[in-house]
Amino acid sequence: MPGVIKKVAGPLVVAENMKDSNMFDVVRVGNEQLIGEIIEIHGDKAYIQIYEETSGLGPGAPVESTGRPLSVELGPGLLSSIFDGIQRPLRSIMDQVGNSLNRGINVPTLSRERDWLFTPCVSDGTFVKTGDTIGTVKENSSVLHKIMVPVGVEGKICEIVKPGEYKVDDTVAKIETSADNTLPITLVQYWPVRKPRPIKEKLTPSEPLISGQRVIDTLFPIAKGGVAAVPGPFGSGKTVVQHQLAKWADADIIVYIGCGERGNEMTDVLNEFPELVDPKTGRSLMERTVLIANTSDMPVAAREASIYTGITIAEYFRDMGLNVALMADSTSRWAEALREMSGRLGEMPGEEGYPAYLASRLAQFYERAGRIIPLGENRDEGTLSIIGAVSPPGGDLSEPVTQSTLRIIKTFWGLDASLAYSRHFPAINWLTSYSLYTDNLKDWFASNVAKDWNEVRAEVIRILSKESELQEIVKLVGADSLSFEDRLLLEIARSIREDFLHQNAFHDVDTFSSLEKQYLLLKLILKFYSATSSLAGSNVSVDNIVKFKSLERIGRFKYVKESETKTEYEKIDKQINEDVSINLNKSEES
Repeated sequence: MPGVIKKVAGPLVVAENMKDSNMFDVVRVGNEQLIGEIIEIHGDKAYIQIYEETSGLGPGAPVESTGRPLSVELGPGLLSSIFDGIQRPLRSIMDQVGNSLNRGINVPTLSRERDWLFTPCVSDGTFVKTGDTIGTVKENSSVLHKIMVPVGVEGKICEIVKPGEYKVDDTVAKIETSADNTLPITLVQYWPVRKPRPIKEKLTPSEPLISGQRVIDTLFPIAKGGVAAVPGPFGSGKTVVQHQLAKWADADIIVYIGCGERGNEMTDVLNEFPELVDPKTGRSLMERTVLIANTSDMPVAAREASIYTGITIAEYFRDMGLNVALMADSTSRWAEALREMSGRLGEMPGEEGYPAYLASRLAQFYERAGRIIPLGENRDEGTLSIIGAVSPPGGDLSEPVTQSTLRIIKTFWGLDASLAYSRHFPAINWLTSYSLYTDNLKDWFASNVAKDWNEVRAEVIRILSKESELQEIVKLVGADSLSFEDRLLLEIARSIREDFLHQNAFHDVDTFSSLEKQYLLLKLILKFYSATSSLAGSNVSVDNIVKFKSLERIGRFKYVKESETKTEYEKIDKQINEDVSINLNKSEES
């Protein structure tokens, strides 16, 4: 007997006669079969959050439980797809009903019509267990999709199909799990979104997630399998930073979640990503991207689900031994959805109205990142990195979502409104940001980029910190009171800020900078600093030094193409020596 609606309060529905249901069961509500999820049970009453608009829904309408939790479909066809917060395929829905997202629409997540070329890699009689690969599907030219034994299944392959084209719900293998039980295996499997996928072992991250963004890679790197947060006020560039990471991060798969963001921002993403060229393959970046679009005008409850939908898809690709980067934009909107549902449930509010379990929910989400060894025999390592944007009201970093996030993450890219308003992008404040992965990554940088990488980085941080101290003195007594050495340091710090930390995301060359180019640019700046320091005590002033041709060429170095960086580096290095030598000789003659 179906349940019956007793009360409707926005996205929250209270239904009676639900004693046979369980927490987090998916339900179908009303005659339109709206999708909902049970989030609280009292006796035979179930409190349900509805993932669709509830207008027109009233007491007495039927409620039916599906008996299973909110789950996602995992299989070929995920890549290049655009889903909403509960994994409904937006392109397929548009093809069926046009531009409006009708309530209660039920479209399969993965196409049941498309054929996939399946190639088995085991034979009859092979004993397999959870995580073992039984075959592959060439989803596109960028990704080889592994068909893995579902979690909790092990046994002997009693039948496997020949290479050929199959639909996602076709049986491609049968596993004899016991003497009287045979389990069919298809190309698609299901997994509840709120439950982390199991792993064999979690390892310490030891390799950087290279983004091509100089301020990130050099000063505040994130490791593959690490977690980072990008908090900042409105207009400081959180979304642009995440777009840049999604475009250029050294990851095999990108999962981008637009959680409660403005529709125009998600439109930009949806229009821009298919046109972007993947630097690895020369093909469309969408071939290795999954987009989840859950804009601010969509039902608020679906925001809460979108984060879990995205992380579960990311874990699935991670279990294939791939490097996955997940962008969550933004977790503040997700937290607002938690707050609204908590308020409607009548729960005791915590700080600023957020539920008391806000910190634990955030931790559960971020802890699903990591560098892991997946289940199965002889499996490659996989990594899942999470970069979450935080949108504190008014840029107040002391608010609960930001503070709870900072207690969890290890890389903090603090965006500064004053930098953004002065048109310095990325507007990441080099004095307040930090990365706790630097110790783990220093050996990698020393081995793969340059032996003195860490020393160069430390010197840059020292110069920027010293500049901050000197600026306080300048404000009090003026720059003329400073010594030659201090005035020169201020100019070098300005060069670091303007020529290195500032990066144009819309410039064809400057949008991405390799680690080698980053290193060479810093070496030039520090070489200029070291060489011009020898002019102390001469008649050459700092005002003359800033007019050196070599400093001007250093400023243009970031626009040099990657193929020409070494040649240009050698020319500028020679120019520095000439400029210093010429001016030193002039000083001695006078």
